[in-house]
Amino acid sequence: MNSEEAVLAAFDQQMRQGARVDGPGARVERVGDVVRQVGTDQDWNGVLWSALTEDTADAAIAAQVGHFTSLGLRELEWKLYSHDRPADLPGRLRAAGFTPGPEETLMVAEVSDLPTEVALPEGIHLRPVTDPSGVDLVVDVHERVFGTDGSRLRHRLLAQLAEDSDTVTATVAMSGDQPVCAARMELHPGTDFASLWGGGTLVPWRGKGIYRALIAHRAALAAERGYRYLQVDASDQSQPILGRLGFVGLSTTTPCVYRR
Repeated sequence: MNSEEAVLAAFDQQMRQGARVDGPGARVERVGDVVRQVGTDQDWNGVLWSALTEDTADAAIAAQVGHFTSLGLRELEWKLYSHDRPADLPGRLRAAGFTPGPEETLMVAEVSDLPTEVALPEGIHLRPVTDPSGVDLVVDVHERVFGTDGSRLRHRLLAQLAEDSDTVTATVAMSGDQPVCAARMELHPGTDFASLWGGGTLVPWRGKGIYRALIAHRAALAAERGYRYLQVDASDQSQPILGRLGFVGLSTTTPCVYRR
């Protein structure tokens, strides 16, 4: 892989500063030194990138809060990275009413360096998600593994499959007719990056290689589509597995959420 600094710079430029919408119905806006996505309450709404200074940060934060609340949206996320400036941006966001969530590690690997052979435990098969019944399986796993409401994920996947299926692939690992793990890959045309999301495995099925198999499956799909890098926001649980596969941590990211 190129130097970590070069890959991080490419990620910032292509995936944040040059961000494209992550689903039908949303729009990306570039206002001054801020790039944001705006949609409905069923979409992800928030700030993707900023280039702020100590002199401009507080006014920019207040402007974003004012803009999103004026639209009647209930929630705004500022996707904060540890290399963002100014250095005290986390404290400024907290002072403005944002609540930080769990920190994750931005990890990237070159697709050509990743294993693409899918080795599944006996009795497990992969089901591509192409219809609403498959989306239901993904959401079921998501809610059971992460303990969060999956209505926004359902809305997004259904819209992407119906209107823009070239931007996402989703897969469910099945034991018979029961879903045991689900994962998706967001595709970003015009960039070097595809991104991995989900990867949740039900507790009885962990430690059997299913998560690794779904990474290999998605790496093969990314290679077929010509993407150079795979990117993932890794939790503490998945970070060691990804590191053994060849992913490198480039930064950390924290979702800072403002709710009305």
